[in-house]
Amino acid sequence: MAPTLVLIAILVVSALGYFADASDSAKILAIGVAAATGILAVISQYAAIREAKALMANVNKLDQPSALATKIGESDAFLSLTAIAIVALSLGIFALVIWTVLA
Repeated sequence: MAPTLVLIAILVVSALGYFADASDSAKILAIGVAAATGILAVISQYAAIREAKALMANVNKLDQPSALATKIGESDAFLSLTAIAIVALSLGIFALVIWTVLA
């Protein structure tokens, strides 16, 4: 939730034109805070993916898995795609933050 609030704050400050008159140090601080919160968010998302992969490994070892366990066990490709999407979207959003703060 915190990264979303940081992005909302940067969007509002940018939309109101406050970055136009802000000092370079204030702009760099805004970019740094966005980067720090974004990095922490990505780390927590990767931790969730790592835990899901561990769950999948355990579920795949079951002798008679339920339908739900089978579905969970087949989610490896989706988790890999999710990890790639997290990186791509994070880089894109960070590029937009830099653009909106420095523009």
